Amino acid sequence: MYDESIRLLVLSTIAFFACLSGFIVYFVVLYRNKQFINKQEQEKLQSAFRQELLQAQIEVQEQTLVHISREIHDNITQVLSFVKLSLAMIANADDDQKQTKINESRELVAQVITDLRDLSKSLSFEHIINLGLFKTIGLEVKKINKTGIIKAKLLTEGEKYSLGEQRELVLFRIFQEALNNTLKHSGAKHFKISLQYNSEMFNLTLEDDGAGFSPNSLINSSGSGLKNIENRATLIGAVATIDGSPGKGCCINVTLNPFQQRLYPNGTTDPDRFS
Repeated sequence: MYDESIRLLVLSTIAFFACLSGFIVYFVVLYRNKQFINKQEQEKLQSAFRQELLQAQIEVQEQTLVHISREIHDNITQVLSFVKLSLAMIANADDDQKQTKINESRELVAQVITDLRDLSKSLSFEHIINLGLFKTIGLEVKKINKTGIIKAKLLTEGEKYSLGEQRELVLFRIFQEALNNTLKHSGAKHFKISLQYNSEMFNLTLEDDGAGFSPNSLINSSGSGLKNIENRATLIGAVATIDGSPGKGCCINVTLNPFQQRLYPNGTTDPDRFS
């Protein structure tokens, strides 16, 4: 009887440790599988993050090239043609007229050189990084007002600070997309851009006085530019609120906590650093 009890105890102990080992192995395998799945999801998020930023860079460059093409055709070509015509008329002019036309031509050529230098600087999206969001939007506002198509106004509040290269690139692209929607669809006469900087929050507000839209059109049109704005705001940890109604224009507000410790798909809290 005593030997039987000992044998049962030994078997029970062996069974217990066998079950315990089985559970340990099971949880180790489960933990490793979860780690593998999480790593795959992280890689997918990082890939999507990179693709969205690359797409934003490409679109900024495309918009810049469109502007450069228009500027060369409408401005620089016409100025140089005028200079050519003016110089051709010098042969039949007296000395005073010759000097006047030469001075005028020199000033026009100097202006063309300045314009070309400015255009060359804007060929790369890196000018956003160098100038910052506020100055880059300011240059765009000057270009817009120069066309006369719409009257744009830029306002700022608070002491300006950097939001980070990637954030400012995406915010600039949101500005471009909102402007394109306004020019193509709204028929607006005025476009207002407001940048509000404070210690806890950054706000970018884009307003127009155009035709507006039905709220249902934003819900039902997942591929619209307005929907892209919401998606891109989410990409940098911001929240985009879009308000509009027929006949009352459109208002887009992008709110961002610039100091929020958010884990980005690169595995860090820094959106500008990629592993």
